[in-house]
Amino acid sequence: MSVLSGQITVAAAGTAVAGPATPLGSYFVVKAHPDNVGTVWFGNDGANDVTSGNGFPLDPGEAIEVYTTKLSALYFDAENNGDKFCWYRVE
Repeated sequence: MSVLSGQITVAAAGTAVAGPATPLGSYFVVKAHPDNVGTVWFGNDGANDVTSGNGFPLDPGEAIEVYTTKLSALYFDAENNGDKFCWYRVE
C-alpha cells in the first residue's frame, strides 16, 4: 500500500484553494489541522469553488475519509487566514 501526504494552506479566508495534483488513489483522508483557529470547508459547488454555505465543514482536528480518485477535483476554504488541511492518499 502506497501513501502520499501533504498539507493545503488557505492563505486568504474566503478564497478557495484548489486541491493539489496527486497520483490517483482509491480514497483520501482529509483532516482539519489541529492548530486551526476555526472551521474549514471543502467540496466543489459545481463551479469549481467552495464556501461556508455549500462546503463540508471540519472543526480543528476533525477528519473524514473522502472517496475520490484525485484531490484536484476538490476546493478548500477557511474562516481564518492561514488555516490548513492535512491529507493522505491511500491506494
